[in-house]
Amino acid sequence: MSDGTRAALMKLVPKRWRSGKPVVPVVRLSGVIGAVTPLRPGMTLAGVAKTLERAFAVDNAKAVALLVNSPGGSPVQSRQIFLRIRQLAQEKKLPVLVFVEDVAASGGYMIACAGDEIVCDPSSILGSIGVVGGSFGFTELIGKIGVERRLYTAGEHKATLDPFLPENPDDVARLKAIQREIHATFIELVKTSRGARLKGEDDLLFTGEYWAGERSVALGLADAIGDLRSTLRARFGDKVLMPLIAPSTGLLAGLLGRKAGAGTLTSFDAALGLPDDLISALETRAIWAKFGF
Repeated sequence: MSDGTRAALMKLVPKRWRSGKPVVPVVRLSGVIGAVTPLRPGMTLAGVAKTLERAFAVDNAKAVALLVNSPGGSPVQSRQIFLRIRQLAQEKKLPVLVFVEDVAASGGYMIACAGDEIVCDPSSILGSIGVVGGSFGFTELIGKIGVERRLYTAGEHKATLDPFLPENPDDVARLKAIQREIHATFIELVKTSRGARLKGEDDLLFTGEYWAGERSVALGLADAIGDLRSTLRARFGDKVLMPLIAPSTGLLAGLLGRKAGAGTLTSFDAALGLPDDLISALETRAIWAKFGF
């Protein structure tokens, strides 16, 4: 962030945040991770980067608190968000405290690992350290309704796992090999982040299983049971300020380079996207439902 942008940001910071009292800015990271559709965007680095930068730029900050509530999603976006949080923490020399709400599972837990400490509720769900991918097979359906599949490719594996073609065991084997690579990256990130605090064996922690708060603490996936307000007041005193740093809008968005109306969908565009949006809504619902929400 340039000095000019930072100065402009600080002019917009309420005076009470600059009162000399300890401040712990709070950022909420919520939702399925990764771009879903234009009408239902998921959590991405591009979407949260400026908010994180604003939080770490707050004067007199003693730490940055993250409220995480995500069932997972894109492993790439999850890791990029994790890395950006750690980069900012190191640049600003600020501790990061993560507070898990309903769920920090899969990619959501990967983001939670960016915290120097992870605090959760007894009923929070944590873990699901694994990789999943799925599709549908329509070969019998299109046969019943008299549809012929015509597909033309250049490249032996270009039609890998096409849902309208019979499943090929070789294609499945290649996909699972990629999943194992991604899983190994995830495991290494968790081990590096949590270190000696992990108490469970690998064949328990990294199977994709998930646990409630107390068990998560016992396994070392989290550090304590608690809530944001009580924890921050106990740590930094009753006078600690906990401003929620929301995504930029209006004048602040302009200062950060966002253009009014950029990315706005017309009603025609929206109508074209409705089928995709319906599918993404069902997929999102299914991801949350896996954890009972």
